[in-house]
Amino acid sequence: MRVGVLTGGGDCPGLNAVIRAVVRKGVQEHGFEFVGFRDGWRGPLEGLTMPLGVEQCRGILPRGGTILGSSRTNPFKVERGVEQITDNLAAAGVDALVAIGGEDTLGVATKLADLGVRVVGVPKTIDNDLSGTDFTFGFDTAVNIATEAIDRLHTTAESHHRVLVVEVMGRHAGWIALHAGIAGGASAVLIPEQPFDIERVCAFVESRFETEYAPIIVVSEGAVPVDAGPGEQGMTLQSGEVDAFGHVRLGGIGDRLASEIEHRTGKEARAVVLGHVQRGGTPTAFDRWLATRFGLHAIDAVAEGDFGVMVALRGTDIVRVPLIEGTGELKLVSAEEYAEAQVFFG
Repeated sequence: MRVGVLTGGGDCPGLNAVIRAVVRKGVQEHGFEFVGFRDGWRGPLEGLTMPLGVEQCRGILPRGGTILGSSRTNPFKVERGVEQITDNLAAAGVDALVAIGGEDTLGVATKLADLGVRVVGVPKTIDNDLSGTDFTFGFDTAVNIATEAIDRLHTTAESHHRVLVVEVMGRHAGWIALHAGIAGGASAVLIPEQPFDIERVCAFVESRFETEYAPIIVVSEGAVPVDAGPGEQGMTLQSGEVDAFGHVRLGGIGDRLASEIEHRTGKEARAVVLGHVQRGGTPTAFDRWLATRFGLHAIDAVAEGDFGVMVALRGTDIVRVPLIEGTGELKLVSAEEYAEAQVFFG
């Protein structure tokens, strides 16, 4: 059997670990051949391939990013996109496809599976917002990077008696902010699932200064104030551009929040936007472990002819679930989970 592999969407620590596991087990235990598709769905759409074997996978376990490249290409937005993909898969002699990606990449995989393409999905997102799996690889690395940044910012905030607002990734889900905020001892954590009251945030700031410590506010890029009007996102857009999956590029809530805090409290406030540094660099041990296990189980699904599924972590077990379970709805922070963090606000 000849198996194609692609990685789509934003790059993420652990992608190379998945590729390595898929190829190593596929070659050694199942006798498969592999072909790498370049740059996400653009690869099978345009026939962009690269050799992919054990040799190409040596030394990639600790490397961030993806040796296959990535993109946010949506073949369903391209005229005859699906036909081009099926034609190119046939031309490359590909019998099955392993698609590694997040909501958008696996959403395309779900539609293709419904059309008869033999595909197995591997969930990937640093936001940890894919339903069907307890954790996605890349999330632990992002949280560790954010936590280290918060640890470092505490000392400079206290030295200068200023408020520091740390903006982290999280368009619709606040998992990174919640985990990093708790781990980093933040004075408040603001997430998309719970609109924030700016007056209450300022009260947390004042309360923190009264203890002779400087406040750190952690905010997800998609967080909004409670007074956001109809149609108002409550944030500044870095760009009005929309990608192939309809996502507007977000950003600016950190700067806006810092400005508002300074205006209302009279305390100096600065914003720190962690941005893409959260998903760059070497993956943590947990993410290498999880990504490797996902890859091993994904290629087993291919070998068993179990297509239209996604591998997932449930407790400590890797299971298979229908692709739609990973993309049907987002996994969001519940009110109960957020309440745990609120104990430490102020």
